[in-house]
Amino acid sequence: MTSTDASPVSPLSPLSPIELDPFVTDLDAESARLREAGPLAPVVLPGGVPVWAVTHHAEARQLLTDPRLVKDINVWGAWQRGEIAPDWPLIGLANPGRSMLTVDGADHRRMRTLVAQALTPRRVEEMRDRITKLTEGLLDRLPADGGVVDLKAEFAYPLPMYVIADLMGIEESRLPRLKELFEKFFSTQTPPEEVIATLTELAGIMAETVAAKRATPGDDLTSALIQASENGDHLTDEEIVSTLQLMVAAGHETTISLIVNAVVNLSTHPEQRELVLSGGADWSAVVEETLRYSTPTSHVLIRFATEDVPVGDKVLPAGDALIVSYGAIGRDEKAHGPTAGDFDITRETKNRHISFGHGPHVCPGAALSRLEAGVALPALYARFPGLDLAVPAGELRNKPVVTQNDLFELPVRLGD
Repeated sequence: MTSTDASPVSPLSPLSPIELDPFVTDLDAESARLREAGPLAPVVLPGGVPVWAVTHHAEARQLLTDPRLVKDINVWGAWQRGEIAPDWPLIGLANPGRSMLTVDGADHRRMRTLVAQALTPRRVEEMRDRITKLTEGLLDRLPADGGVVDLKAEFAYPLPMYVIADLMGIEESRLPRLKELFEKFFSTQTPPEEVIATLTELAGIMAETVAAKRATPGDDLTSALIQASENGDHLTDEEIVSTLQLMVAAGHETTISLIVNAVVNLSTHPEQRELVLSGGADWSAVVEETLRYSTPTSHVLIRFATEDVPVGDKVLPAGDALIVSYGAIGRDEKAHGPTAGDFDITRETKNRHISFGHGPHVCPGAALSRLEAGVALPALYARFPGLDLAVPAGELRNKPVVTQNDLFELPVRLGD
């Protein structure tokens, strides 16, 4: 299989697969189709790669804790048979190197424990002042008398990127190039000849950062991981580099989308915006309902079945791959009632979502992402209470990224 060939779903499945739109032209409609297909749906990823998707809340919780599903890509039959091209645009997400994302069991516990020890609640809370200062500084750059700006480029993107760079000890001068590389890393439209070059350059930047921190440690997570390794916890350089890349990738993309989607949701639901601005609801409710209703991560790649796993009235066959379709899961009526398709910050089940994952691989940076959004959103609206979309919501364009619920830009009018 090449990175551009279309391919039918695995012969193990007689069902017609849902081909995920590489341009993400209507994520809500696609997510609805996935839910309607049942808790386990055959899908085709961009590039013609057949996998399965779990699309309902209860079944996702079950599968995310099922030991028969592992992160070892060598379990994947299609990988074993050489059917996945090395220049497949999503290969960096399916096989991102050895880190806590791609191992299970004792190795996963070892790596995750080291990250947890470095990314403690105390360290996260100590970043509040820094996040507040960064937020205020970015807001100061926006025109005080209102006007139209791209809020994603001017605010939602730089804030989490500065924060994750601080946390990981990455030089600020590297951020423009990292932005370009991560754009290619996540996109389904990266030309095949650029895929491997992008992955190589990203790994090189992370390796250089690790080498610099080994020579001159600082008060950052990379230095903490190196120190833990030197104290006998056996974290290899490859594992540190891959963990650093994982933390940077997940640590900025998720929060960008969270902030952007919250602004879109409040703009398209003015009664909800008025409720939170008047003090009738907490900003934490906006954050949690946004995570549920328009989850930043639409699909997470990939787990692999070591044996046949029954899911509802279907079976995930041994050797097949599974993605977790959080965009579909967040609006599951069985979990959130008949109004699951509505954005409602007073919803009783707004905290029931699993948008940061569930089980052993739950996102270790969830608290940091919540903190960033919880600081950024109230500060933004305190400064610009009249903020609204500058174009109709239907004209906002999704980026061609099947794993992220992300926009190209967010044009807003700051107010009169």
